[in-house]
Amino acid sequence: MRLLVINPNISDDVTALIRAEAQRSASPGTELTVLTAPFGVAYIETRMEAIVGAYATLQLAAEHAEGHDAVVVAAFGDAGADGIRELLPIPVVGMTQAALASAHLLGRRFSIVAISRRIAAWYRETVHAYGFTDRMASLRFLDRPLSGPGSVQQEHRDRLLELCDACVREDGAEVIVLAGAPLAGLARSVAGQIAVPVVDGVSSAIRHAESLVALQPGAATAGSYAMPPAKPHRGLPPALARRLDAPR
Repeated sequence: MRLLVINPNISDDVTALIRAEAQRSASPGTELTVLTAPFGVAYIETRMEAIVGAYATLQLAAEHAEGHDAVVVAAFGDAGADGIRELLPIPVVGMTQAALASAHLLGRRFSIVAISRRIAAWYRETVHAYGFTDRMASLRFLDRPLSGPGSVQQEHRDRLLELCDACVREDGAEVIVLAGAPLAGLARSVAGQIAVPVVDGVSSAIRHAESLVALQPGAATAGSYAMPPAKPHRGLPPALARRLDAPR
């Protein structure tokens, strides 16, 4: 099995965190191709940045999906995942949707711990779009300057643990979701230090992608996730243009 894992942000140090957690989580025999967005921002916090990240992710998926069995979008918010599902005949798994699905199986009420205040509105909208708003106990976040996305775990580990504890004690969370690729692997390293199950988005996405490939659900040829209709286009990257021009 081969999985294409895409970081929609330009941060190579975050991609390293994603790669490490994906390798720890993948089953024996699963091969990973892990890519970083060729353009965009260091880490996505806003709706506008999510649009940029979605296009970068779509471009990489169009260029590199051949020969892979599934695509993983490795940024909380799943930038571009729905559009890529329309483009490709293989499963596409976003780490937000995967994390929420894992949390759903572990408890009734979950809380999200995120890395910044600005990111909160977009995360709430993403949770609502997936239909999990009624299950979310709270969303807590770091409220302090970040020197860089790749160093969040080292610099703010104690505060992140405090936020997780507050979600359990004050908000009634039965599961904690650690949100965002900069926190990839943290759930594994704090196992046993938090009183409820802790979910990691990258490991969830890898495992859910493997499950979907094994299930062989088939590809959509009708409905809203079918391939976009053929039409004139201009200025698109060659790999994306070729896929849009492919016979239906």
